Amino acid sequence: MAAAYHSVISFGLVAIPVSMFTATQDNDIHFNQLHKEDQSRVRYKKTCAHCGKELKSEDIIKGYEYDKEHYVVVTDEEIDKIKTEKEKSIQILHFAQLNQISPVYYDKTYQAVPEKGGEKAFELLRSALMKEQKIAIGKTVLGTKDTLMAIIPRENGVLISTMFYQDDIKELQKSYDIPQPTEQELKMAEVLINSMDTPFDPSQYQDEYQGRLKELLETKIAGKEVVAASPEESAGKVIDLMDALKASIEKQQEGKAKPETPSEKRTGKKGA
Repeated sequence: MAAAYHSVISFGLVAIPVSMFTATQDNDIHFNQLHKEDQSRVRYKKTCAHCGKELKSEDIIKGYEYDKEHYVVVTDEEIDKIKTEKEKSIQILHFAQLNQISPVYYDKTYQAVPEKGGEKAFELLRSALMKEQKIAIGKTVLGTKDTLMAIIPRENGVLISTMFYQDDIKELQKSYDIPQPTEQELKMAEVLINSMDTPFDPSQYQDEYQGRLKELLETKIAGKEVVAASPEESAGKVIDLMDALKASIEKQQEGKAKPETPSEKRTGKKGA
């Protein structure tokens, strides 16, 4: 897999050359738009507003509209020229606690891998951050934007997440009257939370709806009739908050107290 970016992490007099690889992928099912009458593909063309000619990628350049219908043309080489050496690297500004940053500030995540010659310094930074339980906040220019970044150590590597600036974050659009829970309600909620407390294991979560969507497509391709999903057992409508908390706790306790099946007793493994 090709690296998305090549850069250098700099702090103090230390410079660590790194490659940044995308850490996520799009697994969603995507649909094409079709003409309703004959089911032909709907395609979008880039055309010149003046002459109507269809354009290829190599025919298109960057232009900034400084006045109505007046543009100044800027090339990628000119944009790169104004970058200082400092802006071509990831400059660490300071270090912080991970829990000090709201998740709303994180945008895209990359895996950082040291390039040849930077392995020792890279591992030194990762180990020190892990030991201190801190992350690094840095900045670099990606494309045409001064980009804020969080350098996050993990047990087996380093993640770099691009971040939004404070001006990019919307204020909460809606407020609500905050009621005060009773001491009993709070204790019941704590019991329920503790009863559902398990380590985070990402392998346990699957996009179940995408799976059903794939089944729908396979059914349609095979020319079969699409059958509605089976109705799930309803938890029932509980109005009283305390009743809802009690019922939830009891349901959790029943699940944990579920007796082993004969096969589970033989193998020592719980069923899914």
